[in-house]
Amino acid sequence: MDLNLKDKVILVSGGAGIPGSIGETIVREIAKEGGIPAIVDRNARGYGMEEELQKQGIDASFLQTDLTNPDQCQASMEKIIRKYGRIDGLVNNVGVNDGVSLDASYEAFMDSLKLNLVSYFLLAKYAVPLLKASKGSIVNIGSKVAMTGQGGTSGYAAAKGGVLGLTREWAVELLSSQVRVNALVIAECHTPAYDTWLQTLPNSEEKLKSIADKIPLENRMTRPEEISNMVLFLLSGLSSHTTGQFLFVDGGYVHLDRAL
Repeated sequence: MDLNLKDKVILVSGGAGIPGSIGETIVREIAKEGGIPAIVDRNARGYGMEEELQKQGIDASFLQTDLTNPDQCQASMEKIIRKYGRIDGLVNNVGVNDGVSLDASYEAFMDSLKLNLVSYFLLAKYAVPLLKASKGSIVNIGSKVAMTGQGGTSGYAAAKGGVLGLTREWAVELLSSQVRVNALVIAECHTPAYDTWLQTLPNSEEKLKSIADKIPLENRMTRPEEISNMVLFLLSGLSSHTTGQFLFVDGGYVHLDRAL
């Protein structure tokens, strides 16, 4: 099915992750659809991604950016605008479940908010004028932690709760401009970072099985490509009357009875 994303400029924050990460998968799927990914990330790995995609004929761009720095966010957005003159979609994907708990310092808590929430605001703020012109779409990547809590992660939970609040706020504010804003809520997704965490546990295989057993649909973790598929749908015109929504790609983890 043609999602009509060819030559659409899609900004993806946190898109320079290692292979198999959610951001990296989203970038590659945009490229497969003929879209133009503009990757904003602090990791220099993005230069290699840019080069690789350009060799495939994709006019991808990488802008190394500290997303907690307002000046860098603005400068990167201005570079995108100068190069392309348009933005058709924004995927606010950056996020780290950093374990900033009630025991953490004020500074650590604020740093968590800056990365996991304020960066979303900054990129949206600078992208909105062009999104209004293109009648584009914003997709905010959220987390089930905002709905369920987790314990030991006050910064991330507060930030992801804020992401959901901003999703509804922006959907209302941008209605008249026909810019759609939705959030994708993720629960247990099998990424390289998740594997890294599992390997820190003495019983990693047993832990993985215990998590998967609690996911009602197929008793397995969500795959990154299942996240990216929904992101592409929300960016595309196929979701033309969907805005202000929280869409859960989680195999029923949050809402369905664990007895299942």
